[in-house]
Amino acid sequence: MPPPPRTPPRSPGAPARSGPDLPGLPRAARRPAADAVALRRALHRTPETGLHLPATQRLVLDALDGLGLEIRTGRALSSVTATLTGAADGPTILLRSDMDALPVIEDTGLPFASRTPGLMHACGHDAHMAMLVGAARLLAGRRDALAGHVVFMFQPGEEGDHGARHMIGEGVLEASGSRADAAFALHVQPTLPAGSVRLRPGEQMAASDRFRVLVRGRGGHASAPHTTCDPVPVACEIVLALQTAVSRGLAADDSAVLSVTGLNAGTAPGVIPDTAELSGTVRTLSGPTRRRLHEAIARIAHGVAAAHGATAEATVTPGYPVTVNDAAFTEFVLRTAAETLGAGAVGVLPAAQLTAEDFSYVLQEVPGALAFLGACPPDLAPDESPSLHSSRMRIDEDVLATGIACEAAVALAFLTGPGARPAR
Repeated sequence: MPPPPRTPPRSPGAPARSGPDLPGLPRAARRPAADAVALRRALHRTPETGLHLPATQRLVLDALDGLGLEIRTGRALSSVTATLTGAADGPTILLRSDMDALPVIEDTGLPFASRTPGLMHACGHDAHMAMLVGAARLLAGRRDALAGHVVFMFQPGEEGDHGARHMIGEGVLEASGSRADAAFALHVQPTLPAGSVRLRPGEQMAASDRFRVLVRGRGGHASAPHTTCDPVPVACEIVLALQTAVSRGLAADDSAVLSVTGLNAGTAPGVIPDTAELSGTVRTLSGPTRRRLHEAIARIAHGVAAAHGATAEATVTPGYPVTVNDAAFTEFVLRTAAETLGAGAVGVLPAAQLTAEDFSYVLQEVPGALAFLGACPPDLAPDESPSLHSSRMRIDEDVLATGIACEAAVALAFLTGPGARPAR
């Protein structure tokens, strides 16, 4: 008798087998959701920024205590990596939450508003941590059904400090003992209907770079501008010229944004300064466009300055890469979320967004996806809701249960049952 056929290796987008009660997860998520709301509010009261978040880290560690997870903390940053090992061997999936807040003065009027002057969880990272802790609790109670590992990645420094890159350097992708096979993250979005899940294959979020242009002229008395080389109008002309770098330098279907967000010069009304400085951001969805705009910034700055007898120094500081969702894994998430939450709650994002995410570093290394979780407050319509990074940003806390169920569903569907590791 010939041997039975081998089970073919599954792709990164395919679950090992059907079997987990995905439609029952939203109901099961209600229990950890109550604790998640309390945790989210505690985190919201005590925001911290950057890579070093000792109070935030302590709240996360306390919330994970007793779940039987292998816990590691970061060496160069206040990260938390928690690994859940299932009952059988199998692949590893990484679930990620960011941890840091923003230098924003809160204006929500919430009873649990920030108690730290000048800082606010205005990007929903408090909700992300609370949901991931809730998913850890849900999955820890189902470890006997898991064939493989779940790595819970709590990451500081998402808001410009490259925290994911630091954690990759410290080994988060190998936390289970072997390299992660897939990765998933949720990001709340108050301008989408509460409880909806949206993502798209391929480019979903932009690369984000910063630029600075220093114009050097020759200062003097404001009453005699003809004796000077005034850098202020030169800088203003550079600002105007940069606006055509996108509108006239790129194809109409090539999405990009170049925004000048700072312009500084002078110290007194009667003094023409020696220098003027402008700064801003450039957002792109492809490598060639990114390089083209970097070159355009330098070329335009130097050319305009030279036309006026001044000089300009242009510096572009690379930021996060493009966030690219793996197509097969995205399809898997769409199917899994639809089975868990209902088909009406799940959809493909119609276009990429020009915001940026350092989960992009993880997705450069591991097939996976980032999805948006709609969190519009119940008293507002999505188009009325203050956006992420607003001092008035609020969310519907009922979506925490939805997020917990979605994250747990993706891990359960990926790890439940026999099968080879995903083909890479």
